Amino acid sequence: MGMKYWSSKRRLYLTPVSFGFACSALLMLGTLSSYPDWLTCNPAPVVNQNDAVIYYFFRNIMMAVLFMSSIILYYFRQRIMHSWKAHVLTFTACILFTLTIIVLSWLYSSHSPWLSVNFIDDLSHTFTPLWQSIIGWLLMAVWFITLILLISLSKLRNIFWFSGAFFCSAYLFTLFQLLSTAGELDQTWYQARFFETLCTLFLILVLLVDVFILYRESNHKYVHSYQNSIRDPLTRLYNRSFFYDTLNQQLAKVNAQHPLSVLISDLDHFKRINDSYGHVAGDKVIQFAASVLESHSRVDDAAARIGGEEFALLLVNTGEKEAQAIAERIRLAVSAGESHLPERMTISMGVYTTYDNSVTAEACVQRADEAMYEAKNNGRNQVIVWHQQGG
Repeated sequence: MGMKYWSSKRRLYLTPVSFGFACSALLMLGTLSSYPDWLTCNPAPVVNQNDAVIYYFFRNIMMAVLFMSSIILYYFRQRIMHSWKAHVLTFTACILFTLTIIVLSWLYSSHSPWLSVNFIDDLSHTFTPLWQSIIGWLLMAVWFITLILLISLSKLRNIFWFSGAFFCSAYLFTLFQLLSTAGELDQTWYQARFFETLCTLFLILVLLVDVFILYRESNHKYVHSYQNSIRDPLTRLYNRSFFYDTLNQQLAKVNAQHPLSVLISDLDHFKRINDSYGHVAGDKVIQFAASVLESHSRVDDAAARIGGEEFALLLVNTGEKEAQAIAERIRLAVSAGESHLPERMTISMGVYTTYDNSVTAEACVQRADEAMYEAKNNGRNQVIVWHQQGG
């Protein structure tokens, strides 16, 4: 819960519950210190059950008050969450309240000669009239009010509040068990504590599921955001920046056995499409060309839109002849066109293949670009492979 608040300050309402569970663990240690043999169910010569119930009483009060605080903060979350004063005040109040509860529980549990209260007769192991007639029912009333407040204000909108309602119900059931005992409370106490432990474990499981759901949603948002940062919004091909990053990475792996080819292509007479039919028709043409490029790229390849009507295709482990054949298939597919296009389109393509990892990414693109412009100058709608002049 603390991590969820840290990731989003709008979840200020989680702060009191976080303090409650953290300090509840400290009070549980106080309970165990009063009778450590409860852990092993071994008999002990001296059993201070009254101290255990005192810690139990203060833990109930603390958890109920902090749960109600969380519910109220959740209900008013749209009004107060943006104020830093609200955050400071909430943290200060939680710290002071929990420290007060811890100190009072420690003082009342046989650690102060001036403060004492008897909930259990340690000789007969039965609840005193104070517990049976007042305190037990008071705690049940507090938890019942907490449960009603939780349901009415949160509307059980998410799994967190469902688990909170279950938690309140568990405390009510545990208190009812303790109040219904007529004789010695040993067996009833064990049953009540066992049930409370199971409910707490269930609540922890629910919170872990909630954390997993939050992580999955966060990861989905991250992946979506990352994909948007590396892809062209119109065609969903990779963008120029990602293409160059990938090209630089692949160039480091190039050798005589693992060549790398770069295809640069440009739609012919694209300006005429925009001028004659409008930009919507132009977008459809670009999307069509992108789909053709994508369909001819393999898993390790990278198809990108690097300009207005200019595309690039990075072919990994692809030699010159194979790259030229792929480019020809792309050219023919674009020329075949589709019925929804305003007119038949053609594309000019330049191919550059390197076996040398010392060549820069800029040089690869420049040489493929030179071959592409040569294709345009030679009449368009063709594929030209770059070769060293005079070679």
